[in-house]
Amino acid sequence: MPRRWRGWATRRNSGDRHFRRADACGKNEGWNVNEEGKAKVSTDGGRALGQNPFGALGGLNLPAGRTSVGAPSAAPRPAPEKNRGRVDIRRTTAGRGGKTVTLVSGFVGIGLPEKESLCKKMRGACGCGGTVKDGDIEIQGDQREKIAQILSEAGFRPVFAGG
Repeated sequence: MPRRWRGWATRRNSGDRHFRRADACGKNEGWNVNEEGKAKVSTDGGRALGQNPFGALGGLNLPAGRTSVGAPSAAPRPAPEKNRGRVDIRRTTAGRGGKTVTLVSGFVGIGLPEKESLCKKMRGACGCGGTVKDGDIEIQGDQREKIAQILSEAGFRPVFAGG
């Protein structure tokens, strides 16, 4: 009886393996392979795309879940104060070895913890480093537009100072 199983066959110089089965005549029979013996990938898409995969679950008497999509509505956050004062935004390089730094100064009436939280929000939005020094916020690079937007959302009135 002729041998029907060839096992793994490897094509030379390609490194890809394919699965082959041949009948007594050497023809590929009953397997989805092309003339070279490589497996064909079905591209017919299977079932129709218009079919609802959850349609069969309707008759199973499952408990009803939430009907709305998204998170449940929480209490709205109170809007920040709209006039918390003027804040100056400057771009400086002095004393930093030529590196550009955006300096935010002129905060009135806020403490160090709030300045640090504002600095953290600015660093995250700009994707750079920053710190709070001597009551001012220093952000690395020229980030004046992004910082002005964050400060206006926090209720401050940003002003571009300097050249």
